[in-house]
Parts: sequence; structure tokens; C-alpha cells
Amino acid sequence: MGRKYESLEELRRKKNLLKSEISDLESLLTFKNTKESLSAFTNGFTDDYLQEQVDENGEEKIVLRKDVIVKQLTSEMKDTFINKNTAKELAGSALKSSGAVDTLVRLGITALIGNFAKKNMKSSNWKKKLVGAVLIYLAPVALKFLRKKLETYQKNKSVSSMEQLI
Repeated sequence: MGRKYESLEELRRKKNLLKSEISDLESLLTFKNTKESLSAFTNGFTDDYLQEQVDENGEEKIVLRKDVIVKQLTSEMKDTFINKNTAKELAGSALKSSGAVDTLVRLGITALIGNFAKKNMKSSNWKKKLVGAVLIYLAPVALKFLRKKLETYQKNKSVSSMEQLI
């Protein structure tokens, strides 16, 4: 498993090198120099955002460089939101996707039926209350059934039109 060494002296040198490497790693892990330790852990990512300062007691402390953070955030936001092409693409993709229209239709139908059922449930007439309760419990089932029928009709229609093209 181990490597064969030529002499005892070579083994001692290797041992000293490993000890020094371990002590270097331990000094990083003990955060004696916080900025350097964080830099090692994050592969230099935190170097731009941290700064060492000496406080009034003469102790060194690490502070965030807010100016750098704000500058980077504003440039990212500017690039993202001010770009006209991005806004046009977002608006176009939202309108082109059938998912958005489908969702709007579903929300509209749900709102209409919900408002009608709510109005009937508040009525003093027991027949209207019964209609409201039926709408609340049976409308989702009926709408699901209707949607499945429409989907199968649309699928059959598209298949028949494809057959005619072929």
C-alpha cells in the first residue's frame, strides 16, 4: 500500500513536508486570518466583497464592501430589466404559449362559478342554497368531464385533418 523509500532520511523529509502542509491547512481552518480562510474556501469568490479594517480598538475585522455589492447588483438589474429585447421576448412567449391562455380561461370559469355559487349560498331560499351546494361539489367534476370530451374531440378532428392531408 505504501511507497517504498530508499532511505530513512527521505522518509523523514516526507514526514516533515506533510506536517508543514497539515499545519498550513489547520491555520486556514482555524480562521486566524478570516479573509484568507474564506478566500481559500470559496476559491477567491469572496475577495471582492470583503475588506479588512482596523477598528478604534486596534483590532482587525472583516467588513462587507457594500459599494461593490451595490454596484454589481445595479449593473445586473440594469442588464436584465432595461434590455428591451428581453421584455419583448417575455411578453411574446407569454402570449404565444397556450398554457397562459388556458390558465386564464380556467381562472375565469372558476371565478364565475364560484361567485354564482357564493351568491346562491347566501340566499334565504333553500332551493338556491341547494343549487349553490350542487355547483360547489359537482361543477368541478362536470368541467373536468367537459374538458376531456373537448380534448378527445379536438384530437379526433386533428387526426382526421391529418388523414385528409395524407
